[in-house]
Amino acid sequence: MRRLRARLAADESGSTLLLTIGCCVLGLAVIIVTIGATSLYLERKRLFTIADGAALAGAEAFALADVRREGDRLVVDLEPAEVAAAVSAHLAATAGLDVDVRIVHATSLDGRSATVTLGAVWRPPIVGEFLPAEVPIEVTSVARSVFTG
Repeated sequence: MRRLRARLAADESGSTLLLTIGCCVLGLAVIIVTIGATSLYLERKRLFTIADGAALAGAEAFALADVRREGDRLVVDLEPAEVAAAVSAHLAATAGLDVDVRIVHATSLDGRSATVTLGAVWRPPIVGEFLPAEVPIEVTSVARSVFTG
């Protein structure tokens, strides 16, 4: 029995090497996926910021002469073509920063607010087995001009 224990104890040298390598691979995979998820989140927030600015530009795509009074409220009817033109102009002004942003949809659905949908392609900072090469993302923002008076 003593000989068996001594032989088993001698055979266990180096058995933690595979466990260490496996833990390192798992740790690297978690780090790569976390970096990718953070990058995707930041890209989506950046696209939302651009869409908010574009929707605001679209919501203000009217002339002051088009503002009219209905009862005790001031209202304006937005034209979808004017909203789309204002959104395009806004994105052209910021094109130096956002080359990959495209307009999917820019219009006024109800005549009072501007709805803008922007799209982009996210590319992870580290491409590998754990992350895809590119992911298309789209965001939608709605803005409305509110008058007080």
